[in-house]
Formats: sequence, C-alpha cells, structure tokens
Amino acid sequence: MNDPIRIAVIGAGAISQVAHLPVLRRLGGVEVAAICDNDLGKAQALAGRFEVQDTYDDIEEVLRYANVDVVVICTPNHLHEIHVTSALAAGVHALCERPLALNAVGVERVLAASEKYGKRVMVGMNHRFRSDVQAVRGFLGGGDLGALQAVRGGWYTFQPSRQMLGWRLRRNEAGGGAMLDLGLPLIDLGMWLAGWPAPKRISAHLTRGSKDGVEDMGSALLVLENGVSIAVDVSWRHLGEGERFWFDILGARGSAMIQPLRIFREQHGAVVDVTPTGAIGRETLFTQSYRAEWMYFLAVIKGDVNAPPPRDQLALQRVLDAIYRSADEGRDVLL
Repeated sequence: MNDPIRIAVIGAGAISQVAHLPVLRRLGGVEVAAICDNDLGKAQALAGRFEVQDTYDDIEEVLRYANVDVVVICTPNHLHEIHVTSALAAGVHALCERPLALNAVGVERVLAASEKYGKRVMVGMNHRFRSDVQAVRGFLGGGDLGALQAVRGGWYTFQPSRQMLGWRLRRNEAGGGAMLDLGLPLIDLGMWLAGWPAPKRISAHLTRGSKDGVEDMGSALLVLENGVSIAVDVSWRHLGEGERFWFDILGARGSAMIQPLRIFREQHGAVVDVTPTGAIGRETLFTQSYRAEWMYFLAVIKGDVNAPPPRDQLALQRVLDAIYRSADEGRDVLL
C-alpha cells in the first residue's frame, strides 16, 4: 500500500483556511503533516481545527524536520519566491498561491530552481479548473465558437482598508493591489484560453490612494499578436449590492460567459443557446476548482500527467509588469 503524500501548509491565512485545508482533508492519498505560520498560536489553532499533528513558525524548520513531499505556499506575496525556492532546494515540490514572484526576474529564478533541483512547481490559478471554464474551453477547442476574437472580464469587490492585512496595502510587499489580486487571474484565463499568443501592446490605468500604496481599482487592455484583445476592469471599492464578477468570450461564430455558464452560437443564421445541462454538484465552484487543482498537481508530481514547466507564468508576469509600467508612465507599452 502506497504511503500518503505528506503536505505542509505554509501560511495560516484566509486562503489556507477556506480553500486548501478543507479540500486537502477530503482528498484521498494525502496527509496534511504540518502547518507553519510566523504566528505560532494561529498555526496551532488551525492545526487543532483540522486535526493536523505538527506546527512550526519557520519554513526552514518544516523543510528540515517535517519530512514532507509537498508544500503549499500561502504566505504574503513578497515571500513567495524565497519560500518556493527554499522548498525546491530541499527536494520538495511546491504549489504556490499567485503570484509566483513580484517580477519577471523572480519568476525566472524560481523556474531555474525547479529545473536545477528536479522538483515541480505550480501556481494556483484555480479558475482554470472551474467546471464552467472547462466547459467553455471545450467549446473553444472544438471550434464551436469559431476563432477567438476577444475576452472581456471584470471583478468588483468591497475591501475596507482597515480590515485588510497591512502588507497588502504596501506595494513593495504586495507587488500590486486590485489588478494583481483580481485582474491577474482574469488575464491568466484569457491568455490560457487564447493559447498564450505574445502580447503586442498593453495599456492600463490604475487608481491609487498614495504613491507608495497599491491600486484600489484599475483597467487594462492587452492586444495580442494574433489580434485577440483582452480587457479587464477591477475594483476593491465596489459600493453596490454585492460582489460582481464576469468573464465573457467572444468568438467569430459564438460567445460564452461564466457565472452563470451560458454558451451561444450561430446556427443557420440564428442565435442558439447551446449551454450544456447536467446535474449540479453540491460543491461550490470555488471548492470544486481547488479540489481539481490539487488533483491535477498531485498527478503531475506522481508522473501521471506529463505537464510542462510553468513558463506561462513568466509570460503572465511580464504582462503584469507592463501593466504597472503603463500605469506609472501614463502611456501604452509595446512588447
């Protein structure tokens, strides 16, 4: 009988509590062996809640003593690169919450470490694993919507600053604000569905509270080399009825949207609703996406899936760097 894959959760914040730990405790073949946080009391409380045996306040101690196969990095953004590379150097695979690093040079260093030490790294782009996104991808890949022409997405939330973690409001630690938090996964989805064509031109406008702070809201337009355009609009300061999220795909012969999933195509000169129907699972899309993400990553590290190194994250980070450069300099950036 195979031993379970031992996993350590690094960082005891919200994403560990609401996503990773609830999913991991229900996955077969894995064991959450340790929780690590610089606030040891917080780690111990979370370990008690999820019946995890060991707690640490230093990732180096985890890597030295916990005998784990995988770490999931859920620490503040500016620590992602050093924590991932430390894990890889210790012979441990790493699943990292986005972003992988604060700039493209940092992403390159992580990719080089993954190759040097022969361990896998994956960035937690959980939206790719949503069942509605997978359905849209199937329609696109099958040619049902025609050639992809444009992606339009947005995400508005309300985040009172006094309730946010301090590091998220400091640009040198967070790397960015609403565009990084909400815009990055939308841009990733768009470029992933488009097949990662190279971007030609990027234009962005961001609204910041201070020069050294992060943006509360912003918009970005990407024009890709194959003519596809991706536009995203994000806000942490949405004063409305509730959170707003949209993601629309526009093809030459059809369109699709998620949340709720709707797919339309042209047939015999008429617009026809071809949205797939089926049983709705009890899991939320949020939980389902994290479960599918973990199942995929576990298959990768076991060698059941031949996945390439995540060089797409380097392309994505270069886009993000260009967005902030465009906003800072008040001009289009050509790549």
